[in-house]
Amino acid sequence: MPRTLTAPAPSPPARTAVPPPRRTRVLAAAEARRAAAATASFLLALALHLAGAPPWTWLPLYAAAYLAGGWEPARAGLRALRAKTLDVDLLMIVAALGAAAIGQVMDGALLIVIFATSGAVEALATARTEDAVRGLLDLAPATANRLRADGTEETVATAELAVGDVILVRPGERIGADGRVLDGAGEVDQATITGEPLPVAKHPGDEVFAGTLNGAGALRVAVQRDASDSVIARIVAMVEEACETKAATQLLVERIERRYSVGIVVATLAVFAIPLAFGAALSGALLRAMTFMIVASPCAVVLATMPPLLSALANAGRHGVLVKSAAVMERLGRVDAVALDKTGTLTEGTPRVTDIRVLPGSGLTEDDLLGWAAAAELPSEHPLARAVVDAARRRGLEPDAAEDFASAPGVGVTASVGGRTVAVGAPARVLPSDGGPLTRRAAEAAGELEALGRTAAVVVLNGVPAGVLGVADRPRPDAAATVAALTALTGTAPTLLTGDNPRAAARLAAEVGVTDVRAGLLPQDKVAAVRAREAAGHAVLVVGDGVNDAPALAAAHTGVAMGRAGSDLALETADVVVVRDELATIPRAIALSRAARRLVLQNLVIAGVFITALVLWDLLGHLPLPIGVLGHEGSTVIVGLNGLRLLRESAWTRAGTAGPPSATR
Repeated sequence: MPRTLTAPAPSPPARTAVPPPRRTRVLAAAEARRAAAATASFLLALALHLAGAPPWTWLPLYAAAYLAGGWEPARAGLRALRAKTLDVDLLMIVAALGAAAIGQVMDGALLIVIFATSGAVEALATARTEDAVRGLLDLAPATANRLRADGTEETVATAELAVGDVILVRPGERIGADGRVLDGAGEVDQATITGEPLPVAKHPGDEVFAGTLNGAGALRVAVQRDASDSVIARIVAMVEEACETKAATQLLVERIERRYSVGIVVATLAVFAIPLAFGAALSGALLRAMTFMIVASPCAVVLATMPPLLSALANAGRHGVLVKSAAVMERLGRVDAVALDKTGTLTEGTPRVTDIRVLPGSGLTEDDLLGWAAAAELPSEHPLARAVVDAARRRGLEPDAAEDFASAPGVGVTASVGGRTVAVGAPARVLPSDGGPLTRRAAEAAGELEALGRTAAVVVLNGVPAGVLGVADRPRPDAAATVAALTALTGTAPTLLTGDNPRAAARLAAEVGVTDVRAGLLPQDKVAAVRAREAAGHAVLVVGDGVNDAPALAAAHTGVAMGRAGSDLALETADVVVVRDELATIPRAIALSRAARRLVLQNLVIAGVFITALVLWDLLGHLPLPIGVLGHEGSTVIVGLNGLRLLRESAWTRAGTAGPPSATR
């Protein structure tokens, strides 16, 4: 189950070049060292013990394992006991010491090692999440160039910027605060905020966000939000808030576990004391109480849940789906609504040339047109330029050398190639104003491509339009099949949540079979959409890959991150990571989770029948201790083996043919 983030609050946002050490990281390292020491001592003692060495060689090593792994949990348990709480840490220590007292030193040491290792893994996971959130805060630059009233510059910490300040952002610099462009033009890569695959042209009056990268052109920006209220800071706050909300469920589970432990202790004492009060023999009462404690032990109940979920988790992991815990695997099967990000999730995340339209009368072939455009774009670092050059090279065309290269943000590029002047750019910017036939045809072709959701780039040779290129982010090959599978599993079609423009979103949705499209969303808008579905009673699965998706991943019932291109924060925030970037594995993982939940229910019924029968036998009759142990251990073995069925390859294969919810729940 997701754990509470211990990330720093976004305010105050002051930064240093190197973040100061965090207490969580220190604690995690200490827990890892203690777990490692306990494990090493235990393994060495076990080797000596099994080799028949004298007790004086291995007993001290077992004792070292007890101390290394159990000292801190024992202190925590005693502190909880002083607060009138029966902590599971203390029960673990008592059980281990009890095992040692009756000669089962090795069993007690193994219990200590398993408990210490589990605690270390949890602490390290929490520390990594904190580091990811702090890394997000560091996306915004530490300093900014603030303009004084007389027009001169001063370098100040971004934390000192106030609403109304004016900052200068040069090409290649990150924007220091949320604001609005006053002067200048540029192309800003804001994929971290909106998920858009291409940089967005910015002109006076346009909004910009802290942490986004200005690719070309200088901008003068008026600050409109304090650093503590920037979109980046709010993303951190939303991730933190959502994870804390989920942690409340974990606290409830821990309270139930503590009460059950107290109940078993109280019931055992009652089974021992009540017969004594009515004159029963001490030995008989003690034997009945011991038998009750054994048969009432929830081992089979615990094992009823974990083997199916862990088997499903391991099976999914073999196929590239990392489910972060057994609790997440169980929760995954309850999903009945899905929300999908666009760029990098349903699409490949890399712009590609999809259309090459040569204008009649230009005398060029498609390769000619692409070759001229690639030569002009070769010196450019713009993603659209890289798409054109890559398309040419895939056709075996090596772009010629260009001279007199020039680039204008939001306009395009011009260069001299082979004695010709080549311009490639936005139709409204590079087309001649003569209104001639070729100009009209180029404008019409560009309009058709833009209506299809492409980004149109007109190629002009010596002032004459020669053709139009269409660039788009292609859908993943398995996107349509995945959407169909998710629809069949949940009973409702997925929703598309994207920061991209409505036209591009609608075009992709039509290709993959999504009908509910919500475009132009900022991170907080995605969270609002997810929470609205949750408030309507749905368990929402969110699939995304970028920093801008992290709050929605955290707010959702279950969050899934695409692993190959996913941001660190998305990977840490998500409950599930698709390591191999295979979108089609997501519905399979859901179906596998539902199969695990069915096995959990079967196992709980088996465990409940055994425990109830044995307890009633012991209380109402005379249950021999050996039969009680046999029944208890037998039920444990049965539910354990039943749960391991999901380790088989056939379980994953069957998950690929799972039906709608009515057939799986």
